[in-house]
Amino acid sequence: MTSTARAPRSNGQWALDGPAPLNHNEEFKAEDDGLNVRQRVLDTYSREGFDSISADDLHGRLRWWGLYTQRRQDIDGSRTGTLGPDELSDRYFMMRVRLDGGAVTTGQLRTLASISTDYARNTADISDRQNIQYHWIEIEKVPEIWARLEAAGMQTTEACGDTPRVILGSPVAGIAADEVIDPTPVIAEIVERFIGDPELSNLPRKFKSAITGHPSLDVVHEINDISLVGVVHPDLGPGYDLWVGGGLSVSPRLAERLGAFVTPAQAAEVWHGVIGIFRDYGYRRLRNKARLKFLLADWGPEKFRDVLETEYLAYRLVDGPAPVIPDQPGDHVGVHTQKDGRRYVGLAPTVGRVSGEILAALADAAEAAGSGRVRFTPHQKLLVLDVDPDRVDGLLAAVEPLGLTAAPSPFRRSTMACTGIEYCKLAFVETKATAANTIAELEARLDGVELERPISLHLNGCPNSCARIQVADIGLKGQLMKSADGADEFAYQVHLGGGLASADREDAGLGRTVRGLKVTAAELPDYVERVTRSFVAGRAPGESFAAWSHRAEEEVLR
Repeated sequence: MTSTARAPRSNGQWALDGPAPLNHNEEFKAEDDGLNVRQRVLDTYSREGFDSISADDLHGRLRWWGLYTQRRQDIDGSRTGTLGPDELSDRYFMMRVRLDGGAVTTGQLRTLASISTDYARNTADISDRQNIQYHWIEIEKVPEIWARLEAAGMQTTEACGDTPRVILGSPVAGIAADEVIDPTPVIAEIVERFIGDPELSNLPRKFKSAITGHPSLDVVHEINDISLVGVVHPDLGPGYDLWVGGGLSVSPRLAERLGAFVTPAQAAEVWHGVIGIFRDYGYRRLRNKARLKFLLADWGPEKFRDVLETEYLAYRLVDGPAPVIPDQPGDHVGVHTQKDGRRYVGLAPTVGRVSGEILAALADAAEAAGSGRVRFTPHQKLLVLDVDPDRVDGLLAAVEPLGLTAAPSPFRRSTMACTGIEYCKLAFVETKATAANTIAELEARLDGVELERPISLHLNGCPNSCARIQVADIGLKGQLMKSADGADEFAYQVHLGGGLASADREDAGLGRTVRGLKVTAAELPDYVERVTRSFVAGRAPGESFAAWSHRAEEEVLR
C-alpha cells in the first residue's frame, strides 16, 4: 500500500534541507553575494546612473553596503501597503554608516559632518543602532563617500542586508569607573575577523549583536539576536553572560539567557558559533519567520546551548551568573566621572536628529574641552569623552546652541523616534516632527509634575518597531486606520508598560495594548498628558509607570 503522507515541508534550513532557495530573496543571494555589488557601484552604477541599477541590486544587494532607496516625497501613507518598491522609491538613497560600539574620534566626526553637508543635504540622524544615517544620497557620489569614510577608518560594509549588522557596544567602554569589563577588544576582534566575510554574508535575515561590560546594561541586550553582558564569575573573574534570540517587529520576543559564562578569550568564537547556527539552521522559507528568535522559540535555550557547544565550539561552556539588575539609567545623559578623573558628558539631541553642521560644531566644542573622542548611544544620544573637569561648563555652553543638552527635560531625554514617512518606504505616519512637537508641548504642560523617572515615549512609523515601541512606557505604532465614518485615518496604536531590566523593574517585559485605542498626531500631546496625570494620581508609592499601567483599568489608560 502506497503511503499518502506528506513529507515535512522544508523550512529552508541549510543544515537539514539543503541550500536550494525557496523564495526570491534566497534566489538572488544564491545567484550573487551581496558583497559583490560594491564593484558594480564603482564600475557601472556610479558612472551610468540610477537607471543602470538592476532590480535585485537596487532593492536587495545594495543593502549589503548600507544603501536603501528612500521614499518618494509625493506618496502619502495611504499607499504604503499597496505600491511596489519601484513605485515607492525615490532616485535617492538612505545610507547607514557602520559605527561598531558607536565610537568615533573628533576627526572621524568631521568626516561624517563633511559627507552630510557635501552629499546628503545636511541630513544626519543618530539611529538607535549607534549608526549615522544620511538621506538624499545619489548613486553617482557613493564611491567618493566610501573613499572618505574608509580613509578615516569607517565603513558601510554590512550596515544593512541579511548580514551581521553593526555591533552595539557600551558607549562608556574603557572609561567608566564602575565598568565590569571593557568590551572594546572583543568588538574589534569580531569586526576584524568576520565583517565582510563571505561565509557570513548570506544569513536568513539580519543578525543584531550587542556587547557591554557596564552595570547599567546600556545596549538593550534583551532585544538582540546575540548579547554578551558583563558579569563576574566567582572563579574565572570578569567575562560575559550569553543571551540569544531577542527581536521586536510584529512578533516581539525577548532574548533568553543560555546560562553560559563566556571568557573574553572565548567571546569572538562564541559569537561566531551563534551566527553559524543562525546561518545553518535559521528558517529561510518565509521572510517573516527568518529571525533567530523563531528558531530559539522552537528549540529552547537548552537545545540551543547544546548545539552551540557540540557542533560549533567543540567544548562546553561553564555555567555563570546572571547580570545584576541595574540601579542607574543606561543612556548616560549628564556629566559623569571617568576612571581617570576626567569627565564624560552625555548629551541629548531631539529624537536623534542632528546635521552635518551640528556634528562639525560638536567636534570643535569637544576639542576645545580637551576631548578627541565622541560616542553615539543605542538611545539616540551622544557622549563626549575625556573632558577636562575645568572645561565642562565651557563645553555645555558651546553645545547648547546646537540643540544638545546634558540636562534635558524628562520628555526630551526619554523620547525616541524612527525615520518615519519623511524618508522610509515602510512608514504610514510622520514621526520625527511629531515627536519634537509632542516634547515641546509636554515640557510646557507638565512642568512641575513630579516623576521619579522619565516616562519613555517611542514613536514608530510602521509595525516594524525600529524605535522599540513594545519596550517603552508609551509605545506608538503608526498605522492606517479607519475613522468612525469609515474614512482612512493615520493614527498610532498605543502600547503601554513595556520596558527592559532596570532599577524599578526586575524583568524586562512587553507593553500591553488598549483595545480600540488609537491616537492621532494632533491628539498625542493631549493623550500623553492625560495618561501621565492619571499615573501620578493613581500610582502607589515607588510604583513604576510600567507596573501601574499593567494593573490599571483600561478606561484609566484611554
